[in-house]
Amino acid sequence: MQRIRVDNFSISIDGFGAGPDQTLNDPLGKNGMTLHQWFFPTDAFQQMVSGQPGEKGVDNDIALKGLEQVGACIMGRNMFGPIRGNWPDDNWKGWWEENPPFHCPVFVLTHHARESVTMEGGTTFHFVTEGIHEALRRAKEVANGKDIRLCGGTSTIRQYLKEGLVDELRIAISPTLLGSGEHLFNGIDLVKLGYKCVQNTPSGRATHIIIAKDK
Repeated sequence: MQRIRVDNFSISIDGFGAGPDQTLNDPLGKNGMTLHQWFFPTDAFQQMVSGQPGEKGVDNDIALKGLEQVGACIMGRNMFGPIRGNWPDDNWKGWWEENPPFHCPVFVLTHHARESVTMEGGTTFHFVTEGIHEALRRAKEVANGKDIRLCGGTSTIRQYLKEGLVDELRIAISPTLLGSGEHLFNGIDLVKLGYKCVQNTPSGRATHIIIAKDK
């Protein structure tokens, strides 16, 4: 059955999925990169960015699980890049250089229209101005029955979560404090929406939890 998933999304102990003040040099906001210290050493990440071996173990197993059975992705414009307002040109194609790690259609939520961008490795960025439901409809159309992955950022996940559209969230709680930024669950009653924690797996660098619809 096709699911709407959040995978390998990191939050701080105080619940922030990104720090404040995103810039080109701080794509996750101030101190936001500390959220992903569990992920960077893994074999999954190292193979992705350098082709070199990395660490195996719990963190790597969970990272790999998040890459399985994904037919399309959805992300917010802030995750795609730091540009705000109208697109000045078509030069910005994401943080990931010519071969992004998605390898499937990616639907970018935005208020400003733009032509689709085809990259290497099977990734095409489509820009959706009609909102979260239209992005999800289009993602389902092209996913061939596979799952839809909500890549982020925090605001995008919150929008889908508030609508009860997310079937499963795999969250890594990193041992860091951000103090401010974008909070993932603030003001969202997960219990009322029908979610529960179904798995809790600690590793040396994070605590991995799975939150899913209570069926």
